Amino acid sequence: MSCILHIETSTDVCSVALSQDGACIFKEIDNEGPNHAVKLGMFVDSAISFADSHAIPLDAVSVSGGPGSYTGLRIGVSMAKGICYARDLKLISVPTLELLCVPILLTHDEMEDNALLCPMIDARRMEVYSAIYSRSLKQVREVGADIIDEHSYQEYLDRGPVWFFGNGAEKCKEVINHPNAHFIPNIKPDAEWMMPLAEKRMACEQFEDTAYYVPFYLKDFVAKMPKKLV
Repeated sequence: MSCILHIETSTDVCSVALSQDGACIFKEIDNEGPNHAVKLGMFVDSAISFADSHAIPLDAVSVSGGPGSYTGLRIGVSMAKGICYARDLKLISVPTLELLCVPILLTHDEMEDNALLCPMIDARRMEVYSAIYSRSLKQVREVGADIIDEHSYQEYLDRGPVWFFGNGAEKCKEVINHPNAHFIPNIKPDAEWMMPLAEKRMACEQFEDTAYYVPFYLKDFVAKMPKKLV
């Protein structure tokens, strides 16, 4: 039995959800952003008020941990930490790219058994931040900064179908021309999709150190990239 507050601010979308035993009991979302500094506090206050008014004690706060917007992640993580300190709650981090896979797995029954998932977060020009997962959400390739050309992900595409999605996938559609490449539009991070990943981490007691936790900022990639690419 657990009640978790979920906060997602990694892109222009700002969303908050409340789950009890894996079911969504409250949700607020703003797709017109970035309005995190304005909307997040109101959404969180409404979610906590809902839990308090129904006598539902909070057990943890989960926050989208990036990669994503530096400002968005900073606002979301600061809010999550503040709540954890104020209410003595556990902090859970959910990787943003893994989070993007959840709606795909739940809604696309036609996906092949050997399909790979490639969530993408948009950067600048033809750059994206991505990882590759199996259908069981096992990480096949770790998070990386990719400059997209016609040869991108070739080794994975030659093995079988790869499904691309997220706000970085649209600009790759005209570049990655391979019969095994599939593109799914309009997949955005959403606090509601954090629930199964956060519940799993809750059950495994996979918590973060609230004092020292920092998200996976996109700027961390840029610092490591060759200067000619920055």
